[in-house]
Amino acid sequence: MVSALIVGAGASTRMGTGVDKLFIELAGRPVLAHTWARFDGAACIDEIVLVVREEQVGRVRELAVRFGFAKPYRVVLGGAHRQDSVWNGLQALSALAELVAIQDAARPCTPIELITATVEAARDVGAAVAAQPLTDTIKESANGSFVLRTLDRARLWAVQTPQTFRVEIIKRAISEARMRGLRFTDDTAACELIGQPVRLVASDCPNPKLTRPGDMAYIEFLLQQQAQSASKG
Repeated sequence: MVSALIVGAGASTRMGTGVDKLFIELAGRPVLAHTWARFDGAACIDEIVLVVREEQVGRVRELAVRFGFAKPYRVVLGGAHRQDSVWNGLQALSALAELVAIQDAARPCTPIELITATVEAARDVGAAVAAQPLTDTIKESANGSFVLRTLDRARLWAVQTPQTFRVEIIKRAISEARMRGLRFTDDTAACELIGQPVRLVASDCPNPKLTRPGDMAYIEFLLQQQAQSASKG
């Protein structure tokens, strides 16, 4: 059994005061509904757990009815930090879940093919992450004002979600981080802590996360393009 864990309990502070980015409508649907639909439509996913803030629970249930999502789902309250929210979600997985795909709720353009590829890779090696090789030249700065050095971009990847794991591995990894008092915003970093190899799964299509107001136009364009391609297919 494969579960999806969609994490959206953040405060959306970079979107501006009073804005909940998960419920901003882009290309005819709230952002969260787009993300949810990807996993609801992925044949490899059997159940969906959504981790949100308490005040979002009713709105999330309304989305399930409004868009007719078919797969079993549960809504779980998030924690103080992302790692806490992921931990809460892991506790709510079905006892039969062998693999879990952890997804940013605000990443609505993720192709189903990418979800499937990370599931297959995690089934093989235990942990996998969607990622893109960097194409820009990357500079390191010690103080944010001057360049310290140039990094070798040939070895650098920008990781995204889904990040997919065997359930027992990610539970053990985050448990170790919690025991040591460490906090990660990236789940694969917890796997690095316990020495668990993580396979990079190349993300060939744009898979952006809605973080700031300036991201909205690009994400809406991508969603519209994907919808047009799907209608033609």
